[in-house]
Amino acid sequence: MGDVERYIGVAERRARLALRHRLAGPARARDPEEVAASLVALHGTDPATVYLAVAARLADPASTVPETSRALYEDRTLVRMHGMRHTVFVFPTELTAVVHASTGLAVAARERTALLKHMASAGAPDAVWLKEVEESTLAALARLGQATAAELAKEEPRLREQFVYAAGKGYEGVHTVSTRLLKVLGVEGKVVRGRPRGSWTSSQFRWAVAPAHPELDPAEAQASLLTRWLTACGPATEADLKWWTGWRVTEVRRALSAIGARQVSLDEGVGHVVAGDVDPVAEPAEPWAALLPALDPTAMGWQQRDWYLAPELRPALFDGSGNVGPTVWWNGRVVGGWAQRPDGEIVWRILDTEGVGRDAEAAIAAEAERLRGWVGTTRVTPRFRTPVEKELGA
Repeated sequence: MGDVERYIGVAERRARLALRHRLAGPARARDPEEVAASLVALHGTDPATVYLAVAARLADPASTVPETSRALYEDRTLVRMHGMRHTVFVFPTELTAVVHASTGLAVAARERTALLKHMASAGAPDAVWLKEVEESTLAALARLGQATAAELAKEEPRLREQFVYAAGKGYEGVHTVSTRLLKVLGVEGKVVRGRPRGSWTSSQFRWAVAPAHPELDPAEAQASLLTRWLTACGPATEADLKWWTGWRVTEVRRALSAIGARQVSLDEGVGHVVAGDVDPVAEPAEPWAALLPALDPTAMGWQQRDWYLAPELRPALFDGSGNVGPTVWWNGRVVGGWAQRPDGEIVWRILDTEGVGRDAEAAIAAEAERLRGWVGTTRVTPRFRTPVEKELGA
């Protein structure tokens, strides 16, 4: 990777973020596919996050819901599947093979081993039985096109079988085969989340057979994924890369070497960018504001976040598990939080007033109105609630 080439300061990192994450006005995207390609992955744990994250980056958000639904469920140019850190994301479909080989295979092996271990300890049927149920389930899903777990259980009744998990322990529970098996099939890249049963905010998903993809060499896939992510999010430290991918540090270093990444100096220490991305990046011509949703990929993009989020703001804006809530941005940094009230009003609070004057407040108000305009009568409550969001949304 060579010597450290130059220092990249906070101002330039924020400029890169504004442009590459489609947040500054002139950089906004035309459609959901362009947004997803720019960010590599959209957090999909909370279904509403996908739509809110897309809308915040579209030049015209009015068509967010139909266009994002089209991409996910009709054209299938976007796919919701398990990815890094065993988290559900929405990826461009052409990335599914890369994600599966680079991050999914290792997680899948652990998940299947854990399921078989838990079933064996509970006296449940063995691996041969589970394989039969799996094959029958996939065949049923292929026939049905999309189906919920309950609908699949009508085709394959053995999915209703239950077993006791961690018997005699404080966290003992009863697991259903369908829940655990579909999860395993998801991380193995055999099934993906399909159309929800309700609106775009619903978390009750159908399942669908995963789109066919080639089997890639894991090391080559890791190099490919790292190239895409560093292009969108570089510079980043080794700690950022290890956290985002969920890989071992040896895998991160191997991938950095494979792509010929360049080293730069950051306030946190040594950072990395892709080859050819060392030159300075100018700030956007105009200041910008954004209201980003809970779990937004920009707010959650780095492990080391002090360059865009002051540490003193974290207790108000994150839940106890480290999930970020809705955030207000001004010129590349988080300055507050926002929420939607039961009557549909979008409200916000500035927590960091440095540099936030009348122009900033007017821009933030315009973004709030922009958001209210396309959300309409839909009410959005984050799946993981944070102190500021709960207070504002009351």
